[in-house]
Amino acid sequence: MNSFMSWLGGKKALRDAVLARFPPYYERYIEVFGGAGWVLFHKPPGMDFEVYNDFNGNLANLYRCVRDNPNKLKYKLRYVLDSREDFDWIASLHKRGLFSRFRDVDRAAKFYQLIRYSYASGLDSFGSQPHSIWSDFPMIDLAARRLQKVVVENKDFEKLIRQYDRPVSFFYCDPPYFATENYYKDVGFKTKDHIRLRDSLMDIKGKFLVSYNDCPEIRELWDKPNIHIEEISRLNNLAQRYDGGCQYAELLISNYDTSERLQAVRQLSLFDDETDNLEV
Repeated sequence: MNSFMSWLGGKKALRDAVLARFPPYYERYIEVFGGAGWVLFHKPPGMDFEVYNDFNGNLANLYRCVRDNPNKLKYKLRYVLDSREDFDWIASLHKRGLFSRFRDVDRAAKFYQLIRYSYASGLDSFGSQPHSIWSDFPMIDLAARRLQKVVVENKDFEKLIRQYDRPVSFFYCDPPYFATENYYKDVGFKTKDHIRLRDSLMDIKGKFLVSYNDCPEIRELWDKPNIHIEEISRLNNLAQRYDGGCQYAELLISNYDTSERLQAVRQLSLFDDETDNLEV
C-alpha cells in the first residue's frame, strides 16, 4: 500500500528495490528514519515486531494520532481551508515552535495540513495546487489499520538502535542525505551525525540496510571490512519536468549479502520445478 502522506526524501521510487534486498529472516523490523514510511507501508505486515521512528516530534505525533485516533483526526481536518492565508498562519506557528502547545490531535491536524498544502511537502511555502483534504481520508483509514501493531517512537537514532538491537533485529535506515541536511525541518543532522550513525550500526548484533546518496564522502565513510556497498539508481522526480528519464544515483549499504533473499527465492523455485518433474 501507499503512504498516507508525502515527505521530503521519501522512498516511493526506491521501495521495491529496498524491499527486495531485505534479509530472508528477521523478527524485529525497525525503521530508524521513518519519514513518510513508504517502505514500511509497502512491506507486507507479518509476524515480525515493527517499529516506526522519527526524530521529528510533530511527525511521530501525527503517526500516533493516525494509528490511535483516526476519526478524531479526520474530524479536525473536515473544515480545513485550502487557502494561502490559512497556510501562512499555520506555517508561522510551526516556525515559532508553537505546535507543541496544542493537544495531540490538534497538533497532528495542523502538521498534516502543513505537509499537504506546502510545496513539495517542504513545510515553508504554499503549494498553490487545489486539493480537497477529504479525498485523503480513505488513505488515513488504511494507514490506521496498517499501523495498529506498529510501535511509534520519537528517539535519537543512536538510542533507538541500542534499545532494539538483537540478533534477530533488522534496521532500515534512510537518513538525511549527505549535504542535503538543511532541507529537513526540525531535525539537526550534521557530518558528525553521519559518522555517529555509522559507528552505531557497525557494532550491532542484528542486520542493517542504509540508503544514501552516492557521493565520495559516503563511500569513504562506509569503506569498512564486511560492509557491502551497492550502486542503484532511480528516476529523479524533481528533474523529470526538465530532463525526462534523468536518473539519481544512490547507494544501498549493508552488513549482509543483500542477494540472500533473491537466492532463497531462486532455490525455492528450483525445488518447485524438481517437484513438478517428479509428479506422474
